[in-house]
Amino acid sequence: MRKTWIFMAACAVMLSGMKAVACTGLLVGKKASVDGSVMISYAADSHTLYGELYRWPAATWPKGAMLDVIEWDTHKPLGQIPQVEQTYSVVGNMNEHQVAITESTFGGRSELVDTTGIMDYGSLIYIALQRSKTAREAIEVMTGLVKDYGYYSSGESFSIADKNEAWVMEMIGKGPGNKGAVWVAIRIPDDCISAHANQSRIQQIPFEDKENCLYSPDVVSFAREKGYFSGKDKDFSFQKAYCPYDFGSLRGCEARVWSFFRKYDKSMDQYTDLIKGDVTKKPMPLYIKPDRLLSVQDVQNGMRDHFEGTDLDMTKDAGAGSYKVPYRWRPMTFKVDGQEYTNERAIATQQTGFVIVPQMRSWLPDAIGGILWFGVDDADMAVFTPIYCSVTASPECYRVGNGDMMNFSWTSAFWIHNWVANMAYGKYSYMIQDIRPVQQELENGYQQTIPAIDKAAMELYAKNPAEAVKFLTWFSTTTADQATARWKKLGEYLLVKYMDGNVKKEENGQFKQNGYGLSEYPDFPGYDEDYYRSIVKSAGDKLKVK
Repeated sequence: MRKTWIFMAACAVMLSGMKAVACTGLLVGKKASVDGSVMISYAADSHTLYGELYRWPAATWPKGAMLDVIEWDTHKPLGQIPQVEQTYSVVGNMNEHQVAITESTFGGRSELVDTTGIMDYGSLIYIALQRSKTAREAIEVMTGLVKDYGYYSSGESFSIADKNEAWVMEMIGKGPGNKGAVWVAIRIPDDCISAHANQSRIQQIPFEDKENCLYSPDVVSFAREKGYFSGKDKDFSFQKAYCPYDFGSLRGCEARVWSFFRKYDKSMDQYTDLIKGDVTKKPMPLYIKPDRLLSVQDVQNGMRDHFEGTDLDMTKDAGAGSYKVPYRWRPMTFKVDGQEYTNERAIATQQTGFVIVPQMRSWLPDAIGGILWFGVDDADMAVFTPIYCSVTASPECYRVGNGDMMNFSWTSAFWIHNWVANMAYGKYSYMIQDIRPVQQELENGYQQTIPAIDKAAMELYAKNPAEAVKFLTWFSTTTADQATARWKKLGEYLLVKYMDGNVKKEENGQFKQNGYGLSEYPDFPGYDEDYYRSIVKSAGDKLKVK
């Protein structure tokens, strides 16, 4: 499998004893959504991942063809496996049959990593997408591959969904010299929502529910063999056996799940002590029934969360500065006078490569039903543009090779969004008020346009499916490139308005001018009172006016 993209960075690097965690995934069953869609989400959070849109065209392979397996995180060749006769087209993390797969790394017990295995988590995802027509088939492909060729990565949570079902599968290796993996996959009830964020979340396994629960035969016996568990099968917890809680996994990982859940379940505050780091408290459920139905925009906005309205709200302490910035630069932890402290790790974070919301719609042909809502950089300031799953080309703004982490490009959405976001981080409370209306204007416009695009595509599809795909490719690529151009105009506006710490005056959408056609004298907003107070406390009397 040819790889020309920048590899995805590992999602569970240990840093100062606390995971520098990444990758959040949300899941929505079809009866929990407004329109009957199945939805999942994913933020590929990495300090070294470039945001671009990968594509694999469908292909027919000759008998005896072999597939090179290259580790996703390092580009290290791991081995070869036989290629199948037919592979399906894939755009991003979604294929032509409306199957979508995402992940978050939980790591788990380090002794279970098998460096002799061939299949890493990234290869599992993209190989399964090329070989599967349903979520269940994807689970079968992925688990079959690790059984036959070994599992190279550490513990992983996967979201696996199609137009009818959403599943969470958790998998971890069995250590060197013990090929394969232990795993469990649980279907999320249609009327429920779920989430995972770099911490194993599956507790007790409903072994008798063969329709909605799949698992490796030795998932319990292997834990007994290793001394991770000694009770009755009915009391077995995958999480407790293979990825025990610690402070970092609760505060930096489960807290993100909690923040999403509590928007749709008022009882979730009972888990506040847990997510603040108390490992003795009862775990949260794998899924909940929401108190209202979720739309695509609800899921998109869920990926923009900074713990607003909770005790962990990142705008409420001195770290937010005068401009209420809901971000903290890494490392995750820091020390003051010998005491270690933590920064919060919200769903939305500055170092995201790309963020997606795959939407699967069963009432439409696959070519039209699947939409990969795709954005780049920080989800809070990303624009989710619709990419139909049948497209035959990537937009120029997301094209692989249009810039990279070391080379800026003015036509790359990743660089344009980083430019805007990095301006906003310095004056967030002001600039976000200008960013949000443009973001909403674009995304609301797409929601209003999609029904007409669906209708036109259906009419074309009835006559000539290839013409429908051509039309959807044109719409997807044009829309994304236009959004990037609009975001560039926004960046130019922000630079002019907030240059040098000032704020230019505006009237009727235009910067105010004096009678000579020059800029009217700008406002000097300075800082808020709390920030001035902290300056006085730090400086003492040396700044006092006498």
